Amino acid sequence: MYGEVHFNADEIVNTGIWNKSNIYSDALYEHIVTKHIFTSSIKKTMKVLLLITASLSLSIAAAKAQQTRPKTDTVFFEDFNEKTLDRSKWNVEITGNTVNNEQQAYVDSNATFYLVKGKAAEGAKNGALVIKAVYQPGFTSKENKKYDFISGRINTQAKMEFTYGTASCRMKMSSGAGLWPAFWALGNGKWPDCGEIDMMETVGDSSWFSNALHGPNYFGNTPLAYRAFFPKGTDVTQWHVYSVDWTADHIIFSVDGKVTYTVTRAMVEHYGRWAFDNAKFIILNFALGGGYPAGVNKVKEPYNGISQSTVDKIKAGQAKVFVDWVLVTKSAG
Repeated sequence: MYGEVHFNADEIVNTGIWNKSNIYSDALYEHIVTKHIFTSSIKKTMKVLLLITASLSLSIAAAKAQQTRPKTDTVFFEDFNEKTLDRSKWNVEITGNTVNNEQQAYVDSNATFYLVKGKAAEGAKNGALVIKAVYQPGFTSKENKKYDFISGRINTQAKMEFTYGTASCRMKMSSGAGLWPAFWALGNGKWPDCGEIDMMETVGDSSWFSNALHGPNYFGNTPLAYRAFFPKGTDVTQWHVYSVDWTADHIIFSVDGKVTYTVTRAMVEHYGRWAFDNAKFIILNFALGGGYPAGVNKVKEPYNGISQSTVDKIKAGQAKVFVDWVLVTKSAG
């Protein structure tokens, strides 16, 4: 008797008439119940299959990524876990002729660089290198030049040099107008012909750092530079990993795995010779004041590029750079 009457089981359920008294017969009621249960079961099964398929797809993609990820060899690793600086890896620089109108003298002293562990390492698990700016008015260099500040600079020249690869450093630093720490790589020979790669420079504004390349006809106020701003709530006073990936065709800068600036060989050769096929060594230093900071902050007094508040911070022993580790790798084979 209901052969010409058509019902949709989902509509009956969804409209709230899921009640045997509202159905024409027991047979129709059983038909609707059976169809609804079957349909619900199919839907649930499909959802499970879709989830399994998505999960398998992600697993396969991850496995392929793992297989295609290039293998690397470690060229150099330093995590500053000893009691003192390992001088088989690092040279300590002492000021000769000051460059860039910087206001510090570099000295070989426990006052300006030292290693720390535990709480003093401020989050560096195995220990850290500290490079510290110190107020020492009247300090006289061997060239008989006077300075009011001393600081530290170390490099791997002739101890570890590399051509192409990835160089990374986990570090954090104090902020303050005129504080100029850097992590960079330099070639041997006359500058700028030897080529310079600046993986991280900051001049005291904690909200950003810069990447740059220097070479013949693109040096000083180089056109190949980029100012990378941190996301809100993040700055240079926190731990970050600064890196460069260097090949024969491009140089890619990044922070915490995120690309900040890419320079190709063609971009460089628009200005001058590509100066990045020769070996470079790593430098870590903490400069104070000078041309770059002064060009940004326009401070002239009490020192070129260094504000009074920064001088007070240095006097209080609060101007420091912490370095957790330095790593250089190259593609295997």
